[in-house]
Amino acid sequence: MIDMGLLARTGAASNRATATMTGHEFDAAIFDMDGVITQTATLHARAWKQTFDEYFARRSERAGDSPAPFNLDADYRLYVDGKPRREGVRSFLAARGIELPEGDPADGPEAETVHGLGGRKDALFMGFVRRDGVEVFASTIALIHALRERGVKTAVVTSSRNGREVLRAADIQELFDMRLDGLDAEALGLKGKPQPDPFLKCAALLGVPPGRAVVIEDAVSGVEAGCRGGF
Repeated sequence: MIDMGLLARTGAASNRATATMTGHEFDAAIFDMDGVITQTATLHARAWKQTFDEYFARRSERAGDSPAPFNLDADYRLYVDGKPRREGVRSFLAARGIELPEGDPADGPEAETVHGLGGRKDALFMGFVRRDGVEVFASTIALIHALRERGVKTAVVTSSRNGREVLRAADIQELFDMRLDGLDAEALGLKGKPQPDPFLKCAALLGVPPGRAVVIEDAVSGVEAGCRGGF
């Protein structure tokens, strides 16, 4: 999703000063994707729940313990929303007192490792996307059009490794001057939310200081990242 030519010509800005804005004194708006632009947060939550509930069922058969099942609302927002998927696996399982081996990126979705559960969730999510399609929030799309008409640059930053496919499925990829997803963040070695690294990289690629950019988020981890980055 990143314009690699632009990346080669641009340094990563790291302005972490607290931003102060009045009126419309900003040059860029950086949007989260799931739950802000696209109505995919519920698909992510369903995929996480099925992944963890199936794992807990297998665990219960072997060990006899019964961890509390994944709550679609509370657990999604507390432990996985906005985070890279492996961090989401670690975070939620830690809340249930469970630690799994990291495993390997080649682990299949049946492997009881951090990579394995992450892969299982990813496969379920994309199955939902391909079966049900992707809906957008009309109000957000209207806002993006209005910003672009006023000369404000627009971008999307998402921790989802499927950002490319989701934007294509919604047919909105051309609405953004810059797009950075979980695959890009991994390739660039960027820490995920609540660290501000992906937002700072996106702002640098847009050529806009964080103090003149707005981050629009729905996840606690994303709001924290925007604050830490001085947006």
